[in-house]
Amino acid sequence: MSASPTTAPDLAAEYSLRQTRSRAGEKVIRGILLAAAAVSVLTTVGIVLSVVIPTISFFSEIPVTDFLFGTVWTPLFANGQFGVLPLISGTIVITVIAVIVALPLGLGAAVYLSEYASDRSRRILKPTLELLAGIPTVVFGFFALEFVTQILLVRIFPGIDIFNALSAGLVMGVMIIPTIASLSEDAMAAVPSGLRDGSYALGSTKRQTAVKVVIPAALSGIVAAFVLGISRAIGETMIVTIAAGLEPRLSLNPLQGMQTMTSFIAAAGSGDLSTGSIEYKSIFAVGFLLFLLTFIMNIISIRLVRRYRQVYQ
Repeated sequence: MSASPTTAPDLAAEYSLRQTRSRAGEKVIRGILLAAAAVSVLTTVGIVLSVVIPTISFFSEIPVTDFLFGTVWTPLFANGQFGVLPLISGTIVITVIAVIVALPLGLGAAVYLSEYASDRSRRILKPTLELLAGIPTVVFGFFALEFVTQILLVRIFPGIDIFNALSAGLVMGVMIIPTIASLSEDAMAAVPSGLRDGSYALGSTKRQTAVKVVIPAALSGIVAAFVLGISRAIGETMIVTIAAGLEPRLSLNPLQGMQTMTSFIAAAGSGDLSTGSIEYKSIFAVGFLLFLLTFIMNIISIRLVRRYRQVYQ
């Protein structure tokens, strides 16, 4: 006995039911995604408010000019002074050393993995390189203090301090190499192979293709990797706390001990400061300044990425 044919009204009703279920499911998914986005936004707002409110209270007692342009930082002493320039100089010196180490090595590793390494070598080297990013930073800190300073640098610079900016910067540079190399290699891998083939067809070598074709085409991703690595170096805490010391010093000599903004926050935050005191509020003022620096760097990064981004069809 043959089944009765489905009529047009039945098909219309079934289609309407499917559409209703689809729209209901779509609304649920949209609500979940909106909630996920709202959590990240609200968390950011909460972090900003938790830093800004004590910072405003801090600047109601300490002039902004004294904070930004003062050359002595002794907030935890009696009659303390709150000139943040020693912390800024320490942060800049160590970050510059790290950048000098990480940018060429990270970009070189990315070019090798993208243009020269075989598939087998890439499958071995890239996970090994990324494994370096999983090492706890406290291990890097003790490595800088015990090995880099006391075994390597003391032989080259006999008068170097045990706690110094050079060892902290060198090891921090090694720490951010995987970040720069991995992200830069991903950006280079996204460059269409047709650009490489066209370069080879014109007689270019691998080096010429990598330098004059692949790197310019992936420049936006490389810039983003550089800025992310620099931001991570600025925000690093344990390496500078262990290897660079806790002495705020306005100096550009990397052989001396220095204190960075993050190391002060870590050291003061783990102390016995009374809540609401000016010393306690100074932690938030330094944290807010650090937030502004990284925020400005991210804005610059976004502008550079948008300027040099190339879209391929």
